[in-house]
Amino acid sequence: MREGAQLRQAETGNRYDVFHTDCPARDVVDHVTSKWGVWVLISLRSNDLRFYELRDSIQGISEKMLAQTLRGLVKDGLVRREVEPTTPPQVTYGLTEFGQDVGEPLKDLFDRITQRMSLPGA
Repeated sequence: MREGAQLRQAETGNRYDVFHTDCPARDVVDHVTSKWGVWVLISLRSNDLRFYELRDSIQGISEKMLAQTLRGLVKDGLVRREVEPTTPPQVTYGLTEFGQDVGEPLKDLFDRITQRMSLPGA
């Protein structure tokens, strides 16, 4: 999948300056690091999920916020959306290669946090 401004820029070999307010990559960073963006990427790291499965796996997220978060992550090229032509349509979400790359450090971060919290005196 070749979506999102970040991927197009990376292909040319140029880097974005994410500290500049007009930087398109800044939107991608904002979506990834948003409260719900992190949880969506972590939830999809091991397998594809349908909308309701994703909603159920992330306690506390509303359907509106999940839909909004998914829209941004799909637009950025981090998450792919597959629609099966059934009635009603079955929609499945999964990580793109870009989403897997971005999600890997998040997985490492979560592993470190949970390991540290399980240590005595942490």
